[in-house]
Amino acid sequence: MKGFFLGLVLIVVVVISVLSVRPGGLRSQLRNVARRLRLALILSGIYLGVSTVLRLALPDSTATEAVMVAIGAALGITFLILGQDRQYDRR
Repeated sequence: MKGFFLGLVLIVVVVISVLSVRPGGLRSQLRNVARRLRLALILSGIYLGVSTVLRLALPDSTATEAVMVAIGAALGITFLILGQDRQYDRR
């Protein structure tokens, strides 16, 4: 049990140290992380909604599986495009 909590603390320390080294500072990086998390939650909600509707409409269809894979790929690409770092101001 001690190892679990030690690992949990170690992960937090490593994440904070890596984010603070990146350009823009810790505050900017945490904003990017929050924005990506919000985007990931929205896109996963869209995927769950669409997959639920497809499963209810066409329960045992091969086409349903193909459409779900395509939607997952499209949402993944959307995350890669919209989840990029914002440009920071150099002062």
